[in-house]
Amino acid sequence: MPGIGPVVAGSVEQYLADPHNRETLAKLRAHGLRFVEETRLRPEGALSGKTFVLTGTLDTLTRGEAGARIEALGGKVTGSVSSRTDYVVAGANPGSKLAKAQKAGVEVLDERAFLALLDSPVNSA
Repeated sequence: MPGIGPVVAGSVEQYLADPHNRETLAKLRAHGLRFVEETRLRPEGALSGKTFVLTGTLDTLTRGEAGARIEALGGKVTGSVSSRTDYVVAGANPGSKLAKAQKAGVEVLDERAFLALLDSPVNSA
């Protein structure tokens, strides 16, 4: 399972191997407790598979709002520029992320171009 290393996995295995613990779980199930796997699916959208980095200050959105809009369209927001970055959104005072993006050949969007991308007819459907 993602995020579970060998130590935690071993502890879970050991816990579930204990007959007393298995009996307790069976009693809980008999009383109506249901164990379900919680999953957070990234929504599918026009930005699915695209990775964004936000840098600097935007005039009309906070970083949280910009990130939420990206994720609502299926995109992903990360904190650093890498070879997997598709777009860097650069606001005022962008810092070193802008230079790194330019050096790596990553497409840089100013706020106007970013908002146009979010609001394009393909993304509004």
